[in-house]
Amino acid sequence: MRRRSLLLLGAGATGALVVGWGLMPPRSRLGSAQRPPAADGPVMLNGWLKIAPDGHVLLAMNRSEMGQGVHTALAMLVAEELDLSLGKVELVEAGPSKIYGNVAMFVGSLPLHPKDSEPGRETGGVKAGRWIVSKVARELGISVTGGSSSVADAWDVLRMAAATARAQLLGAASLQWKLPREELQIVDGVISHAGAKQSAHFGVLAKEAAATPVSTVQPKDSKAWRLVGTRAPRTDLADKVNGRARFGIDVRQPGQLFASVRHSPVLGGSPGRIDVEAAMKLPGVERVVRLNPLGGSTAAVAVVGRSTWHAKQGAQALDIEWRAPPAGTVDTTRIAASLEAAAREAATQQGGFAFHKQGDVQAASAAASRRIEAVYHAPYLAHAAMEPMNCTAQVKDGRVEVWAPTQVPDMARAMAARVAGVDVRSVVLHVTYLGGGFGRRLEVDVVGQAVRIAMETNGRPVQLTWTREEDTTHDFYRPAGAAVMQASLDDKGAVSSLAITSAGDLITPRWIERGLPALAGPVDAPDKTASEGLFDLPYAIANQRIAHVATKSGVPIGFWRSVGHSHNAFFSECFIDELAHELKQDPVAFRLSMLRDMPRHAAVLKLAADKAGWGKPLAAGRARGVALHESFGSIVAEVAEVSLVDGKPRVHRVVCAADIGTVVNPGIVAQQMEGAVIFGLTAALHGRIDIEGGAVKQTNFPNLPLLKMADAPPVIETHLVQSANPPGGVGEPGTPPIAPAVANALFVLTGKRARSLPLVA
Repeated sequence: MRRRSLLLLGAGATGALVVGWGLMPPRSRLGSAQRPPAADGPVMLNGWLKIAPDGHVLLAMNRSEMGQGVHTALAMLVAEELDLSLGKVELVEAGPSKIYGNVAMFVGSLPLHPKDSEPGRETGGVKAGRWIVSKVARELGISVTGGSSSVADAWDVLRMAAATARAQLLGAASLQWKLPREELQIVDGVISHAGAKQSAHFGVLAKEAAATPVSTVQPKDSKAWRLVGTRAPRTDLADKVNGRARFGIDVRQPGQLFASVRHSPVLGGSPGRIDVEAAMKLPGVERVVRLNPLGGSTAAVAVVGRSTWHAKQGAQALDIEWRAPPAGTVDTTRIAASLEAAAREAATQQGGFAFHKQGDVQAASAAASRRIEAVYHAPYLAHAAMEPMNCTAQVKDGRVEVWAPTQVPDMARAMAARVAGVDVRSVVLHVTYLGGGFGRRLEVDVVGQAVRIAMETNGRPVQLTWTREEDTTHDFYRPAGAAVMQASLDDKGAVSSLAITSAGDLITPRWIERGLPALAGPVDAPDKTASEGLFDLPYAIANQRIAHVATKSGVPIGFWRSVGHSHNAFFSECFIDELAHELKQDPVAFRLSMLRDMPRHAAVLKLAADKAGWGKPLAAGRARGVALHESFGSIVAEVAEVSLVDGKPRVHRVVCAADIGTVVNPGIVAQQMEGAVIFGLTAALHGRIDIEGGAVKQTNFPNLPLLKMADAPPVIETHLVQSANPPGGVGEPGTPPIAPAVANALFVLTGKRARSLPLVA
């Protein structure tokens, strides 16, 4: 702190600017209305909302729809505040503006412990940290769909934008009709006064509303909600059923060409000599393009053709001499051993970066009557989104137009501009529906490749589509991890200390290097995602040290659905079960005994146990397992009912209980929990990426299996805790608890503790 003070005091005018910026209120995210309004088109009331001549409301949509229902949820917030039917809210693509940046996701990156950050119990330090990060995030204004943050980020700003628009429209009607504003009412977008028999829809009043100032505005009280909290039907459902929905691979433009790409079969390798003769002789093949490393991808070769099939055939016909990676090849067996060794060494020497410390672990361990230690492992995982990686680009007359299923529109624009050598203002981006994201589409490698190929097609648009094999073998994988779990038990039968030392690569620095190079630093800062789900456990254990050892294994890594929680929940919740077994206590009762100061967590766990019939008899050959985990601002408990069929796990029923704060659409929440369970079960039972000699062994779904319909749980229930807190995340929090819940059930069935994923060899 002293160094910072000296820096500011000695900075002269620059220091004054920094202090002045720090004292200023955060940047407004409402934006401003256009001046003057369009003559006969939509009228902009603020940066988020326009009113169409027919009275419909146009919402600037700044988040990508990848099945999570965000387009419906955000439209519901606007419709609620404007007393409008959901069908009268139309979505238009948000352009590049800082008001559309994701503030909540960056605030969520703070490594906060739940005992200090529970709603209503936040410490001063937590409040200050959130305020500072929120302010910085508003200045950066980076638009991202990720971190289960879309509704949380929009909760205040969209409701305020719509409430302000409502006040403007009512004010305009009051002025125009010379009637008291408090006597006016809105019903489905029509403002009226019963006594004076005056009425007009929003479109009639929009221009005057744009010029009507408003004073203090507050969103509706929850008691007045009529839409929020209901199971409103998804707005994207009809188009996805009848085929009108446009995903990235559906883009078709006049004169469009198609491209396919080949990377080295060895990670980090590059193409040397290329014989194109056989490929160029094939019908429909247009040209061959060399690709330098772009956005984290390795150097590659692309073939352009008149269809994706022609391009793919041409790419397969290329005779390429591949160069070995300069850093040598990687091997997952060696990596797993090195991760465990690094974690063990750090655990012995109290090394690694300690994300959470309290009490004296060493003293408690020395005084313990018993000590327990276990080592857990998790493999690399691919994203395996159903829609292959793709992007369509056109470079013509100094401008770039891109059609992409992306989670990061700002980064996609910046990548396109860098590759084409133009100003980012010369890039037009169209964000399509995403056929699955899961973090893979937080990357912009495919955007850079598509733009580079388009620079060679004489102004014609080109659509690059990766094959499933390229996608599987050149992903940015969920990092592999290892964790040494240590606990001590005192002579009263209580857990007196908990020490967790994990090891694995850091995602965030690598992602910043690839997509936000201007923000990249020369030194890797501690990355919360590496230890989340370990350092932030809610259990009351007096002495704790939770640390992580940062490694660089040479495998490309990226964000994967629920990120560090995805495997750290397996480590922590299975070990908690081990402790319960060691103490001969019921797993639910044991957890509850350590949640006396965490009532929200306890309520979720009790709800899940009650709805699952915990403690009641089951059919012969079946067992229940439980797991409780908080991630992305939401608390989820899951109870899995499991049997063994031919020696392999069969999950019959999963009961989910969750506290996600205020629920916007319980139907979508249930869908997301169901999808998260299926996604998590696929990883828990089958997911792994093996690398030998630098080559990824898994290539397509035959050797990278997904959970089949016949193997999915016939019953997945979702039960929600009523809450007045702001919304938490939904898309990811259902994934972390399922692997430990199943593993804990398997222990009951077999008496053997599974400490490595996947659970099926």
